[in-house]
Amino acid sequence: MNALLEIKDLHVAYGKVEAVRGVALTMRAGQIVTVIGPNGAGKTTLLAAAAGLLRSRGTVTYDGIDLARLDVEERVEHGFCLVPERRELFGDMPVADNLLLGAYVRRRNGTEVKQSLQEVYSRFPRLAERRGQKAQTLSGGERQMLALGRALMARPRLLMLDEPSLGLAPLIVREIFRIVASLRDAGVSILLVEQNARAALETADYGYVLETGHVTHHGPATELASDPRVVTTYLGGSS
Repeated sequence: MNALLEIKDLHVAYGKVEAVRGVALTMRAGQIVTVIGPNGAGKTTLLAAAAGLLRSRGTVTYDGIDLARLDVEERVEHGFCLVPERRELFGDMPVADNLLLGAYVRRRNGTEVKQSLQEVYSRFPRLAERRGQKAQTLSGGERQMLALGRALMARPRLLMLDEPSLGLAPLIVREIFRIVASLRDAGVSILLVEQNARAALETADYGYVLETGHVTHHGPATELASDPRVVTTYLGGSS
């Protein structure tokens, strides 16, 4: 099966410091692929470069398209979306307006946008209940749901999630990962960067371990979860 996303020999530098060094990553449609690793390993940089937010060297191919040819908005139009770590919501705007901004690239098709909005409200009933509230009044879990919902308004084929569980209580973390798994079941492919390695590997189909800017291990998520090196370093146990 052809790759939906293929990253080859990716390099990203901040000045003279190379944060991502020669990373290669492949994922197929219908997969959840996770990238785990310590703070400062280059995980967020990897996603930002793939999304077109950072300059990089190497090749990023999405659905057979060399993304070097597309700017950020064009990538979104092709169904390639990023939910950033900081969520970047508009706090003074109501939930409904934040969601509608996610459909900006599809704004000319009002019927489709309304349909997408109803689908998001069906998936996230709490957002429907709070549609008139300002985003800044939401709880941490609700803000993450709003960030996910806003991305879904663009009808993505590939959704990149940067630390979706960050700062959330354990019960809410489980809910967020349940939602992530349900998105795969709905046909959305997901590239997941996550500090919670255990939850990420339990949810993903395939995983990569990123350390100091390069991939040190990769394989099916179930195999990584039982790899003694991964267990000792990231899962808080020993084999």
